[in-house]
Formats: sequence, C-alpha cells, structure tokens
Amino acid sequence: MSRESEADLPGEPLLPGALPEALRAELVAFRRDLHMHPELGNQEFRTTAALKARLEQAGLQPRVLAIGTGLICDIGDRDDVRPMLALRADIDALPIPDTKTDCAYRSTVPDRAHACGHDIHTTVVLGAGLVLAELHREGRLPRPVRLIFQPAEEVLPGGAPDAIDSGVLDGVGRIIGVHCDPRVDAGRIGLRHGAITSACDRLEVSLDGAGGHTARPHLTTDLVTAAARVVTDVPALVSRRVDARSGLAVTWGRIESGHACNVIPQHAELSGTVRCLDLEAWRAAPDLLHAAIDEIANLYRAKSEINYIRGVPPVVNDPAVSELLRHAMTARRGAHSIEDTEQSLGGEDFSWYLEHVPGAMARLGVRTPGDRTTRDLHRGDFDADESAITVGVELFTAAALLDADA
Repeated sequence: MSRESEADLPGEPLLPGALPEALRAELVAFRRDLHMHPELGNQEFRTTAALKARLEQAGLQPRVLAIGTGLICDIGDRDDVRPMLALRADIDALPIPDTKTDCAYRSTVPDRAHACGHDIHTTVVLGAGLVLAELHREGRLPRPVRLIFQPAEEVLPGGAPDAIDSGVLDGVGRIIGVHCDPRVDAGRIGLRHGAITSACDRLEVSLDGAGGHTARPHLTTDLVTAAARVVTDVPALVSRRVDARSGLAVTWGRIESGHACNVIPQHAELSGTVRCLDLEAWRAAPDLLHAAIDEIANLYRAKSEINYIRGVPPVVNDPAVSELLRHAMTARRGAHSIEDTEQSLGGEDFSWYLEHVPGAMARLGVRTPGDRTTRDLHRGDFDADESAITVGVELFTAAALLDADA
C-alpha cells in the first residue's frame, strides 16, 4: 500500500491510504455496475450481495442487517474496545426513469435510477473499507472502523431507524458520511458546522361535513371554502407561533374536493410537506399543525382528520467531527479544496444517527470542473464526475487515521 498523499501544505504530515490506481479503476467499474442495476429501498438484495462478496474477498467479515438488506463490516482488532468511527453510505435508488443518453452505464431497470448519487456514496465507503483493511494488515490502522451500508434512505422516515434497531451503532463513538453535491466541483467538499440539511415531514388532512346545494351554503359545511382557508391560513398561523428563524414552512402539493360546480361536497383532502431548519421547532411542529388545522376547520364547522407523517429531522453536524473532516481533507488535498456550504431544505436520514452519536456529513463535489450543465439530484439525467470517488475514499481514510486521538 502506497504511503503517498495528496497533501500540499508545508509541514502537513504525509498520511498513508492514498488510492492505488488498480483499485481506483475497480471502484469506477463497481459504481457503474450499481448504476446499471438500481434497487429501491428495502429491495437492495443484489447491491447487498455485491458488497458482501467484495468485502469477503478482502478477508473481511461483513454482516447483513436483520432487515434483509444492507450490511455492516468492522475493520480492526476485535479486542480493541475503543469506540469506533463509522463510515456510512446509503444504497437505495429512486423510482424514476434514467433519461441519460449516450451513457454506456445508464440504468437497465425501467423506472429506476441512481439519481441521488447513492451509488457514489456506496462505492466511496467500500473503497475506504478496502484501503483501511490493507492498512490494518500492515499494522497502520490506529483504531477500529465500522462500515455501514444502509438501505432505504429514500423511504420516509428513512432506513436509518431500522438500521439503528439492528445494532449498527453498537460500539460506535462517531459517524461520518458524504452526500453528492452537483453544485460543487469534483475535487472539493462543502462543510458546515451545525445544521446542514432540513427536517422534512408529510402532512395529510381530510375535512368532512354536510354538503348541499350551492344555492344554500348556509345550510351546509362549506368544505371548499374550509379547505381553501386551511391552505392559506394554516401556514400564516403557524408562522406566528414559532421563531421566524426556525424556517418552519408548510407547502401544499395537493387539494381535492367535489365533482360538480353546483354541489358543495361532503369531503375534501389536502396533502403537503412541512420543512424546518431548526431541530426544536421540528419537534414542536406536529402539535402546532394539529392545533392550527383544527382551529381553522372549526370556524367552518368542518370535522378534520390529520395524518402527520414524521420524516427526518435536520442533520446537525457536530463541530468537532466537522473539524475532523476539515483536517482530513486538508491533509489530502489542501485547505483550498474545502468550501463553506449553506443549509439546504432537503432531508437526509443520516440525521437519525446523530440523535445517538456525534457525527457530521460533508457535501462531496461531483460536478466536472468547468462544466456548468445542470444535472441536479432526483433528476433522470443526473450523473457524477467519477473522480469524486477517489476524493471521498481518501477523505474517509484520512479521517479514520486522524481519528486516532479522539
């Protein structure tokens, strides 16, 4: 295993664990295979089998999770009881078609695509594990590391709670992860202390009441008006009951009621999302929304039924673990390869791990430098500059080496 490093700062210590060229090529091929065979959440059997086989080929002992897909793999001395650093990847794909053209590795599965970069995340953690296993054999891995390949990130409330129930955090002291960012150039990462993603929940509302003729609305429960007022008034009401800095936003995506222009219906349905920048406001959101919807519905004598579906809390990066990632990237590629990043309104179930142990997520640049073509996440034409795999692997291996003194 080469001791070469990408460090370019004067006085920066050289770290082992640079990615050999043969392994680099193998990882690109592995990623392309995953990209061609995407699997939805809790159905990642082929992906799990491929990971298990490659880790076993490296002499490791991966363990498939009790839920049937996903796996963990520990690297290091079994009698070392110090808390492990966990490297986490999500392995599932999205239920959308792959619309790329002139791409030899586009999805072969109809209406399935790795359009959120989970194939990159998975390959990064696999590559880091293979490098760290070699360092352990050479006696150069200072403390044990756990690889976590988690299923069903795209399925609310995410696969992380089931993985946690399966024991993936047993013996873990800190956890790190990356997420592809098509706004950041390959070769760079984005870091942030504190919240880096937002909470995202789903809201479904049913309104019921006596319908009737539009000529006599005073004898009915005017559900169309009631539904319209819920749509407009609930977001405004909630915004006055939380700190404006929490960024609590209710956005409706569907409203349905009635079948004829002169008939007041007896039933209306609404659904939307609740997003929030702040963890405490997210915890208070269900009670706030229930109260606000009931208040508006009662004004129109409508009976409300509310289904508040918890999604994920915000990912709140621990400052010390964020600094570990900063030091790791600096050691590999220099401080100039790190940029500050903003908090996004997207959700990520990596947040559930941070309810139990400190950790941090970095944004992994996947845009080819100089390319300003928009290939955003969750779009069928999404793709990544595969040099990002090397960056992610060397970030994770450096973090594992620098975590020795934690």
